[in-house]
Amino acid sequence: MQHALGETTIRGKPARVISLYQGATDTAVALGIEPVGVVESWTEQPMYHYLRDHVGDPDYLGLETQPDLERIAWLAPDLIVGAQYRHRTIYPLLTRIAPTVIPGEVFDFKALLKLTAKASGRQDRGEQLLAQWQARVNDFRAQIQQKLGERWPQEVAILSFRADHARIYYDGFARTVLRELGFEAPEAHRKDSWGIKLTSQESIPAMDAQAVFVFMEDDAAVHHTYDSWTRHPLWQNLQAVRKNEVYQVDPVIWNMGGGIIAANRMLDDLYEHYGLAPSDPGACPPC
Repeated sequence: MQHALGETTIRGKPARVISLYQGATDTAVALGIEPVGVVESWTEQPMYHYLRDHVGDPDYLGLETQPDLERIAWLAPDLIVGAQYRHRTIYPLLTRIAPTVIPGEVFDFKALLKLTAKASGRQDRGEQLLAQWQARVNDFRAQIQQKLGERWPQEVAILSFRADHARIYYDGFARTVLRELGFEAPEAHRKDSWGIKLTSQESIPAMDAQAVFVFMEDDAAVHHTYDSWTRHPLWQNLQAVRKNEVYQVDPVIWNMGGGIIAANRMLDDLYEHYGLAPSDPGACPPC
């Protein structure tokens, strides 16, 4: 089968699957796979709480930036799922261990799902998950358009606060999901890059949007930055702040998860934030 770094032959239905990045782990769980090996999560180590009860008892292989190749080989996998931006240089070594597939765009959770479903021989489950997702997207878009009326589509900003700066995300997992749901980015955020770091509070007007989603880690220095910036008069003058449409969201779900389960959890958050009720609340995969 074709993938971002070449062509891989996979025989049968792989049972011993290894995931080398977060979105692949999320996707494997959604497909009903308990990976024999995974990389550690960035926070909530060794595995994000939303996946912990569903991932089984895998071996942990270090961080996705430097997975333990010796341990991977020892696990004798029959399928490895990696990431192009992380594992391009070690891809030849991975292919010597087991058939390896690499998705193209790391934020395209639907393409990742299709690739993993095909590689693991679980196409039926993959198609079911995609159909459920599309039904939920259609339901949300119909409901929010009815609720917001002429204010739809809404322009939303994605912000993150760090210990010594703030960030505006122009692209990424959250933006990919929001775009599919019909939200738009403010014109100033429609750029071909991941985003921008803001080191001065004088840059706060660049965050302006009709609604704002904010994620940050639970860290004292981060909270200090957030408190300092959000007390500033320029923050208080943002239209989303004035209209009480600033929503704090989970950084794991909105930025780190990267798979179909995280996308559904994001959608759950959006139903809640906008006071809507899913027509089929049971259509979400394990989360």
